Amino acid sequence: MTVRILIRWPERQLEGLLRDTPSTRAVLDSMPVAQAAVVSGEELRLALACNARLDETATQTIDPGMICYWVEGGALVLPFGLQPISRGYECCLATAVNVLGRIEGDFRQLATVCEGDPVIIERLP
Repeated sequence: MTVRILIRWPERQLEGLLRDTPSTRAVLDSMPVAQAAVVSGEELRLALACNARLDETATQTIDPGMICYWVEGGALVLPFGLQPISRGYECCLATAVNVLGRIEGDFRQLATVCEGDPVIIERLP
């Protein structure tokens, strides 16, 4: 089973595809998400408290464009490029995250999200 989501902000919107994992189910139970964006490096974070724990998908090194849940920080994480702690061309996050799925289309559009912009993430029918 896969689930499609819509990520919207004032400038644009993107779709994502989530895999069926316990973390994904916990995140979906907390949707829709409507939060002010936190932008750090080339990463968008949205506060989201849910009952997810680190799982078999947990990793600190990911590909930009992935949709992740940061258990330690209670947030959805959408990296769209390198982070301050990245090594070379490898996208490294501060701590491990659960990988939920991937953004479809040009994930670099997330660079148009500004700090504090309202971002809504909802499940598509």
